[in-house]
Amino acid sequence: MKKIFFIISLLLLHNYFCVAQTQSDSKVEDIKIAYMNKELNLTPEEEQKFWPIYNNYFSEIKKARKDYVNDEVGFEDKVVQIRKKYKGDFGKILNSDARANKVFVSEKNLRDLFKKELQNRQRLRRNQNQIPKNRQIPNKQRNNKQKN
Repeated sequence: MKKIFFIISLLLLHNYFCVAQTQSDSKVEDIKIAYMNKELNLTPEEEQKFWPIYNNYFSEIKKARKDYVNDEVGFEDKVVQIRKKYKGDFGKILNSDARANKVFVSEKNLRDLFKKELQNRQRLRRNQNQIPKNRQIPNKQRNNKQKN
């Protein structure tokens, strides 16, 4: 009986964490879409053509990251190849090489924003976990308060 309860608990926890991860990924994706649409000043027609191509591009970047886990130079080289491959596609959709280049610049800026936000959240979490020394109650005072 204990084994069954344990297995059911594990399955429920696993589902809980998977749903939380999916929701987080969805929020990041929504932010990315809004940011890129604004930065690139995409028209509705451009959006319809741009996002399928961009998603293919991004999938190739993710695959390259998996393929070159321990080879940063190889990964960077592959990214350059992928960007060159898709620059023409972006240029056709956006009707300009300058706007095509802006895809890569905007993507980097967004990554930097996410990184900065993550660092800020980690710093805040660290600061919340630390009790300032002037607010700590010495053990003797704490014990006296508990007795009263």
